Amino acid sequence: MTATTSTPTPALPLAAPHLASGREHLVRAADHLWRVQDNREHVLGHLRVVADPLGLRFRAERLHLATGSFRLIGEFWRADDAVAALRHC
Repeated sequence: MTATTSTPTPALPLAAPHLASGREHLVRAADHLWRVQDNREHVLGHLRVVADPLGLRFRAERLHLATGSFRLIGEFWRADDAVAALRHC
């Protein structure tokens, strides 16, 4: 994966992205960050919205408890693709 330089996210909180799958749902964690939970309420990871010169990107991330930092799983153009990455990794 190549590193990309992203532009700052908008100052206003964004609405939760719509997910096509009914297997997961989003719970707001911050202005541009949501916890991805399955139907049993287990946290699969996090979905972060970041601005890109070509539009909004969706980052699939996992919290690494030992360091207290997020680990990038992947960056996608569609929220559904980011959630699928969390589901399958």
